[in-house]
Amino acid sequence: MSHTRVHSDGIERCNWVTNDQIYIEYHDREWGTPNRNHQQLFEAICLESFQAGLSWLTILKRREGFRSAFEGFEVDVVAQFDELKIESLMQNPEIIRNRAKIQSAVKNARVVLDRQIDLVELVWRFAPDPIAKHPETFAWRATSAESDALSRELKKLGFSFVGSTTMYALMQSSGLIQDHAPGCFRNL
Repeated sequence: MSHTRVHSDGIERCNWVTNDQIYIEYHDREWGTPNRNHQQLFEAICLESFQAGLSWLTILKRREGFRSAFEGFEVDVVAQFDELKIESLMQNPEIIRNRAKIQSAVKNARVVLDRQIDLVELVWRFAPDPIAKHPETFAWRATSAESDALSRELKKLGFSFVGSTTMYALMQSSGLIQDHAPGCFRNL
């Protein structure tokens, strides 16, 4: 089974990339690119948490709605969301209206502020050194020892919706690990 496929534009990409342009652009420009920006990492943690149980394409199609609803994922702003704001988010059709996940985003923002966490330092501490690259015997994975450890650390600090599978997806998308399939033009 091939882990890549050639798209209509002649470019070989990871086989999970559909023909949906938003997915192609995400794969080509973002997925696996090292993310060392505090606000963007907070957004990534939130969006990966919202993705649990859903397709990533569902999240991508609502990402701008999420960014608007969550005030650009500014940690200090999200941490101030109260029950009235949470209730208004529950009525917003441009996001995933899951109360537990919305409350988790607010809680996680408060943890970051209350504990004065440097998300870049914290998350990148769990990147394999050097950044792991799969051998030719490539197989898609859902977790790793590093994602297990990151998940445990975040939970210990008080974060929620940060299980190992969710954190592995964060590590893939934020470039802590290189999971582009062999043959994919992004597998450098």
